[in-house]
Amino acid sequence: MTRYVLTRLWQAALTLVLASIVVFFGVRQLPGDPALALAGEEASPERLAAVRADLGLDDSLLVQYWRFVVNALQGDLGQSTRTGTPVTELLGATLPVTLWLALYAIVVAVVVGVALGTLAERYRGQWPEWMANAAALVGLSVPNFWLGILAIVWLAAGLGWFPASGYVPVTSDPIGALHHLTLPALILGTSLAAVIMRQTRASMIETMKTDFVRTARAKGLSRPRVLFRYGLRNSMIVVVTIVGLQLGGLISGAVVTERIFALPGFGKLTLDAVLTRDYPVIQAVVLVITLGYVLINFAVDVLYSVINPKIRVGGAA
Repeated sequence: MTRYVLTRLWQAALTLVLASIVVFFGVRQLPGDPALALAGEEASPERLAAVRADLGLDDSLLVQYWRFVVNALQGDLGQSTRTGTPVTELLGATLPVTLWLALYAIVVAVVVGVALGTLAERYRGQWPEWMANAAALVGLSVPNFWLGILAIVWLAAGLGWFPASGYVPVTSDPIGALHHLTLPALILGTSLAAVIMRQTRASMIETMKTDFVRTARAKGLSRPRVLFRYGLRNSMIVVVTIVGLQLGGLISGAVVTERIFALPGFGKLTLDAVLTRDYPVIQAVVLVITLGYVLINFAVDVLYSVINPKIRVGGAA
């Protein structure tokens, strides 16, 4: 296990280095000049030259990259070229919003998806399965932005069940934060719940055909008990895999969801940074996302062996 952990840590470090190289040199190929965006369209050549020198854009790309790496290792991700605010402050203000939203969406997706998948397998060929499949089809085919608009019109503006926009910090008012995040989390988790539902149903169907299930039934265990004791546990491996792989989809989907519900989150920060060619913010955002992917994948591998002890990851328990 120790060897596996060390191997994954080395792979994680290499992934972060490669990601930093791709992002650093990639964002500088975007059209537009951040110095011009900061100084204004009417700025004089002297003003533009001063801004470029202040931002360090006059140095070669290799020098700029090396300076970025050295500062990042010291915890300094630079300052936003758009606002002058330290990037770490921007991340600290926006990242918690998206993390709470994504966590809430994952909980909603897992609960709804597993429940519908179990229901569909339990009542195969009957109307509960048809309804679950129809709900999954809607979740997969209808875009989140359209569902979000409908939810605001019907549930927020029409019935008044939820706020149409805004955010309340979890640390100051947990109940208020839960109320404000419920509708965005439902919309963001819809497609993930649909995927989990279909995969849970398929996994349970396969599990119920195995020899050990037939043996359990032969010993007198009822079908619902076997379904929850064996089928549900085995399907959790699929659920964990999907949640790990779909995390990026939640983050990218959060860009649209946060725009619709006016949430001051990570997605909004990312979109604003791209539109204004804010290099330091874009670099920090991608590195944080990459680090999140690495940590999530590592956690998924560990959870495999916890859910099913028969699974060995990299030859270790």
